[in-house]
Amino acid sequence: MHVVDVRGVTRRFGTRTVLDGITLSVDRGEILGLLGPSGSGKTTLIKLMTGIDKADEGTVHMLGEQMPKLSMLQRFGYMAQSDALYQELTARQNLLFFASLYGLSGGRRQQRIEAVMSVVNLLDDLNKPVAAYSGGMKRRLSLAISLLHEPEILILDEPTVGIDPVLRQSIWKELNSLSDRGTTIIMTTHVMDEAEKCDRIGFIRDGKLTAVDSPEGLKSRSGTDSIEQAFIVLGGGVRS
Repeated sequence: MHVVDVRGVTRRFGTRTVLDGITLSVDRGEILGLLGPSGSGKTTLIKLMTGIDKADEGTVHMLGEQMPKLSMLQRFGYMAQSDALYQELTARQNLLFFASLYGLSGGRRQQRIEAVMSVVNLLDDLNKPVAAYSGGMKRRLSLAISLLHEPEILILDEPTVGIDPVLRQSIWKELNSLSDRGTTIIMTTHVMDEAEKCDRIGFIRDGKLTAVDSPEGLKSRSGTDSIEQAFIVLGGGVRS
């Protein structure tokens, strides 16, 4: 059984087709990158996977359950493109709130808060109000929240935007470690070097999935030596 199974998914907003017949499956422990320009449909696909939005046609199954399904919130972690944080609360208070949603309490809750804040290098800023955080710090806190309950699937929408290269490296180290332990990770990105770190990459353009393969497979199929060039060949060109 695939951990995530998307079959023939189409999503329209009015007369505009944002996703057009997408079929995609993801296996346990895999890191899948969804790569495409702004407006290509990446975020809409992520929202269908998490059950935030519903397809007009086709189905989405996560861990064998058809989405959307409320009880699945306990089993995956989601980091949205815009940070869903309570600005007037401290980072610790935000973490406590989300921990309660995930059913974490007592010593385990405290241990997880410290562990995830250590990953994103924010332990010293736990008691600061989020309003005093920089944009990059807010992204890091959002990532920490998505990791809090050790989910089976981690869905990240442009997780490293605004994060400095050194910290980005340590975040990738953690993502690889999670993947090695069986966590499935699906992330959107438009950063080519980040896509290279994924096990497989799906090229999305104008709502269509134009190619899915390993970075090496995509380069080989396109006869190119970089993901950027492969995207130009297989993804239908680059558009900002």
